[in-house]
Amino acid sequence: MNKVGLIVPTLNAGSPWKHWLKALEQQTRKPDMLLVIDSMSSDSTAVLALAYGFDVQVITKSEFNHGGTRQAGVNRLSAMDIIVFLTQDALLAAPDAIEKLLVGFDDERVGAVYGRQLPHRNAGPIAAHARLFNYPADGGRQRALKDRARFGIKTAFISNSFAAYRRSALMQVGGFPVDTIMNEDTYVAGKMLLSGWRIAYCPDAQVFHSHDYGFLEEFRRYFDIGVFHARTPWLQETFGGASGEGLRFVISEMRYLMKHAPWLIPSAVLRTALKWLGFKLGALHQGLPQAIRRRFSLHKTYWLRTLP
Repeated sequence: MNKVGLIVPTLNAGSPWKHWLKALEQQTRKPDMLLVIDSMSSDSTAVLALAYGFDVQVITKSEFNHGGTRQAGVNRLSAMDIIVFLTQDALLAAPDAIEKLLVGFDDERVGAVYGRQLPHRNAGPIAAHARLFNYPADGGRQRALKDRARFGIKTAFISNSFAAYRRSALMQVGGFPVDTIMNEDTYVAGKMLLSGWRIAYCPDAQVFHSHDYGFLEEFRRYFDIGVFHARTPWLQETFGGASGEGLRFVISEMRYLMKHAPWLIPSAVLRTALKWLGFKLGALHQGLPQAIRRRFSLHKTYWLRTLP
């Protein structure tokens, strides 16, 4: 049987953290090793994690990096065959969520598996649609490099909020990039596909995870996505751009809101414009002063250690 490790980056997880830990405790397949990488939380996040059996590694907030921090955790769990990643706000939806996620590795061609994300019960319609669009209920699927002609950039879609990686496949492609602003999961998925591995989606493995972003957060998040793609041009060169998928999302969102919350359509239109503007500015970030990049960015500490 594969040895399974779990890695959770944390920062001030707050009152929901205890519910998160209880949901993990109830899992039918418990990981063999538990690691929290905590960015100096000022609440009880680290203390509770220790009480529930986690090994806790504390880093400074400025040390945290989406790819580098996760790879440090992978290096620490070197004896594990499968590494599961969860975020502190992704609540396991059922006791067999991890067990079902691991089923994806029964196929030896699969390098990574991600599960379905359901909107939180109090999620707004815009946030709910985003989860329903990206994580459909229909049957599981695998994607290989040959599927890029059909799915484009979506071929490399994955999410570290609830995903697992075959450690040998992850290390074969060089692990997570040690300094990336975000989307370290997409980077690794793309590298795995290029190396002949497959990415699997298991909709029966589920977590509750959604965000009701504000307008400025949407802009900043997409600015960072634009930065990521500008600094990893091989992804779009290999799989194609995201414009087709973006249009499909907008059409789907309008139809969903027309049915469930038509009064939010103006808000959704404004959000779409802010996403587009943020992405374009992020793609052109090298022409912007460093101070402006930090102001536009959601992940501001990235710019403290990043060369122009």
